Amino acid sequence: MASRFVPGATVHTKDGRSYVVDEVEDGIVYCRTSGGAETEFTEAALFTGAEWAAKSDGRRDLFYTRLRQAKAYALPTGSQDRATSDTLLKKIERLSPGILDYAAFITAARVMRENGDDALVDDLSVVKCRDVFDAAAAEIRLGLVAAMLGILPAALVDAGRLGDNLMRALIEKGLASQAEAFDEFLDRPRR
Repeated sequence: MASRFVPGATVHTKDGRSYVVDEVEDGIVYCRTSGGAETEFTEAALFTGAEWAAKSDGRRDLFYTRLRQAKAYALPTGSQDRATSDTLLKKIERLSPGILDYAAFITAARVMRENGDDALVDDLSVVKCRDVFDAAAAEIRLGLVAAMLGILPAALVDAGRLGDNLMRALIEKGLASQAEAFDEFLDRPRR
């Protein structure tokens, strides 16, 4: 009987770890990790790529519903008003295109890791994360951006009142420690 696993294919365990198939023999799948470590599993303990994607879709869809209810989206972190927050968010997006998508994505990734779904972070939809982000109140979104930049929301509001150059400098300083991750994110497909 032919196995559903073929050498060279990527397989997944129930906890989301992935392996590359080396050989299948007598119901045992011999695999290796991306680091080269060898291991073996019974065929019943593994999922093909297609099986894993089908299994994960339901968990991902449920995640976006849970994300809307997450603590990060529950309460604002500062005392700024909605109109000021909304104006400032538009300014931040104008000065650094893609930054609000990035804030939405890293917020979702953090919540997903806190929920123990680390294996699904790479499959997050930027579009769905941004939809959840945009549905939140402006003062909450501003708080999430400020937290991502490592500054207080009130300081971000004050900088926004002083001009574009100061705001641009704050954004660059806040993203300095994650510049490589931000650049990689900008190259990520928007799906």
